[in-house]
Amino acid sequence: MLKKDFWYDLPKELIAQEPADPRDSARLMVLRRSDDSIEHRVFRDLPEYLEAGDVLVVNNSKVLPARLMGVKVPTGAVCELLLLRQVRGDTWECLARPGKRMQAGTRLTFGDGSLTAVVDETLPDGNKHVTFTYNTDTLYEKLDEFGKMPLPPYITKQLEDQSQYQTVYAKELGSAAAPTAGLHFTPELLDKIRAMGVTIAEITLHVGLGTFRPVSEENIEDHAMHSEWYCIDDEAAAAINRARATGHRVIAVGTTSCRTLEAVWATYGEIRPCSGNTSIFLYPGVELHAIDGLVTNFHLPESTLIMLISAFYGYEKTMAAYKVAVEQKYRFFSFGDAMLIL
Repeated sequence: MLKKDFWYDLPKELIAQEPADPRDSARLMVLRRSDDSIEHRVFRDLPEYLEAGDVLVVNNSKVLPARLMGVKVPTGAVCELLLLRQVRGDTWECLARPGKRMQAGTRLTFGDGSLTAVVDETLPDGNKHVTFTYNTDTLYEKLDEFGKMPLPPYITKQLEDQSQYQTVYAKELGSAAAPTAGLHFTPELLDKIRAMGVTIAEITLHVGLGTFRPVSEENIEDHAMHSEWYCIDDEAAAAINRARATGHRVIAVGTTSCRTLEAVWATYGEIRPCSGNTSIFLYPGVELHAIDGLVTNFHLPESTLIMLISAFYGYEKTMAAYKVAVEQKYRFFSFGDAMLIL
């Protein structure tokens, strides 16, 4: 298939700039693969579509407030770093702006000066290796103090509360972007779901900024996916396998949970406790084995995420559902509304 096959027209005003308040008041489009039906509901209605014995698989990765605004020493020129990946110790791979003016040896300072950094080298792709120095036990404490959330480029409004870009069950620090399908859950909604006899299984996939990287190849099969680290522990694997063995459903919350489960299935032919890196690419023609349902947001045109949805729900049905979503003025992208595919 071609990249252009996944294009759709989206009015700019439908790109959500802030999350629904309360979180579970977002709209929910319910799609059934069995009869192609479409229902328009609210996210807090989700329990009506779940049954005792089902498993909801959520990604508990936590977003790093990894965007640092600082100045160069001694010039005082404004600069910006976005931490992407820990290389070793206090050395991180970063996106830097203005990159051409931050060559090896450049010194930077942030906030009140208690966090400083030195650019070590420029990588072939333009990213930098940067080593940080600070006066706290960990760099994460300084990121909490000075860092900002690395919001997607289509969100132009600054967050009043950084927790708006974290799921309520986020705990494993390491993502450069939120697993946004989970932003709709509140503690009360999760409690209600558990009380029904539905298991919430937590797995981890640290979302990389590659999730926003556009598909550049015209033939989508030529696209090289970015790699992301995942982990499924004993408890989550047992819950998922118990549901499968007893004829209940495994419903992934978000494309990150889906990719993790499908990556493990593709490797082992089953779900088992494990960790590693995955660059799995799911698109029409690739069969999904590990999930029976999917909670997800509405994704960018021509993105690998809408291609994943098309792999699970079917290409023509996915594009038709997106057309309905535009007509019904659903809110799109990270802070937008959700769909449930069963």
